[in-house]
Amino acid sequence: MNSKIIVVGKLKEKYLKQGIAEYAKRLSKFCNFEIVEVPDEKAPEKLSTAQMQQVKQIEGERILAKIKEREYVFALAIKGKELSSEEFAAEFEKLTTYGHSALTFVIGGSLGLSPAVLKRADAQLSFGRFTLPHQLMRLVLTEQIYRAFMINAGSPYHK
Repeated sequence: MNSKIIVVGKLKEKYLKQGIAEYAKRLSKFCNFEIVEVPDEKAPEKLSTAQMQQVKQIEGERILAKIKEREYVFALAIKGKELSSEEFAAEFEKLTTYGHSALTFVIGGSLGLSPAVLKRADAQLSFGRFTLPHQLMRLVLTEQIYRAFMINAGSPYHK
């Protein structure tokens, strides 16, 4: 199985890199796991609506270029479906049972995801209505992917 997170921008914080690296190492016994970074589009602090749409479109094109046709795509979006860890694990189990061996998660840039990326997504996933830094979301998502595998393996990790 392949599990991939596509993110906009670079990760600078050492403590987040260390946490992600730890979960990535743990995930290696369950799947081929990778994080793919695409460049964020440089933009002024104050943007018009048209400029915001243009930035999202450019970042969206970069994201879509990293998604293969057969990948099942989860877009992280505030309006997405909220799942418990157990429901998330069950979703993983169901997808792999029905032949989806490549799961891809997309975390957009600071302005969010383009309509084209949301359209390409097979599902939209929300971690609640909190606004979280994109860099921190990488760590949270990586841990939840690991937790899903542990739940499905019947491990006490989840307790």
